[in-house]
Amino acid sequence: MHTHLRELVDALAGTDVESVERWGRTAAPELASGRRLFACGNGGSAAEAQHLTAELTGRFERERAPLSALALHAETSSLTAIANDYGYRYAFARQLRAHAARGDMLVCLSTSGTSENVVEAARAARELGVVTWSLTGPEASALAVLSDEAVGVPAVSASTVQEVHLALVHVFCASVDNRLERLGLALEVPVQRRTTT
Repeated sequence: MHTHLRELVDALAGTDVESVERWGRTAAPELASGRRLFACGNGGSAAEAQHLTAELTGRFERERAPLSALALHAETSSLTAIANDYGYRYAFARQLRAHAARGDMLVCLSTSGTSENVVEAARAARELGVVTWSLTGPEASALAVLSDEAVGVPAVSASTVQEVHLALVHVFCASVDNRLERLGLALEVPVQRRTTT
């Protein structure tokens, strides 16, 4: 097996998947009741944050009602205005202060756990009463300390950490859907989806 794939297998085996499943079970009824989930990260972590919000507002693997989820890096005019006027450190935190309410949720993704803008978002979330769950790398970090809960991926390379984070995003979404179905909250008349020809 390729060395990178062996590292990935080992990292997956050593990751606390059960906590992420529990986050999904916790988030499901909150999202169904109208709470929002926010997500943030930089670079590849930003792509994974947006992947998460897309799965919730669209669908994951089964039809269900859309759920409110926003990636804080995706509103480019707000992001660049805040970064220009206040510094990139506050690009996520200021948006969170504008949009989040007590009881909403924030998922932070950072391979290092030290990205200033993600750490500031977690700090703002704590002040706002927003539940914060973080996916990080193997080291103890400021982000983990500021989060309600954090799951660190035991891998040396950032690329492996990001690959495990993507798998955990899917675990989270599957857990949300399963919980909604068990609670009878996933019901919606399916919209006719377009077929490609």
